[in-house]
Amino acid sequence: MYTPYPTSGPAQEPEQIQPPRSVLSAVKLMYAGAALEVLAVIIAVVTIGSLKSAILARHPAYTAASLHTAEVARTVPLVIGGLIAIGLWLWMAWANGKGRSWARVVSAVFFGINTLDLLISLLMVHAVAALIIGVVIWLVGLGAIALLFGKESGSFYKQQSATRARQSHEVRP
Repeated sequence: MYTPYPTSGPAQEPEQIQPPRSVLSAVKLMYAGAALEVLAVIIAVVTIGSLKSAILARHPAYTAASLHTAEVARTVPLVIGGLIAIGLWLWMAWANGKGRSWARVVSAVFFGINTLDLLISLLMVHAVAALIIGVVIWLVGLGAIALLFGKESGSFYKQQSATRARQSHEVRP
């Protein structure tokens, strides 16, 4: 009689634990943050005229060339930064929705960077609409971070980490 050699079989997918409402809400806020960043990029492009007026008010002696350079120097980083931020919001929404505990920490770091960026932008010449959308985006980030670091969310991340650790030890030969 033939007895097959036991195998571990195909690698098992990590056990999916349903995220609590707090994590799901944080993920929704992150998707909203990405959408608001799209709006911020549009606002940065559309409000160039307002930015031009703000620059001239602060620097009335600027020539047309200097004014154009200042507009470009402010608008291009806003657009590029906005596009990067869209990707980061989406990445953090995905990773936090999957219960990756590192994503919670990375989200907090990104929120800290966003806070510094908002504070710096208060000191720079800006269009009022750009400042308003920046504050709204910051508030969305604050809400997401508060939800991610709540008690209910903490339990979820601990469970997910323990499940992944257990499964990684089971899969090894």
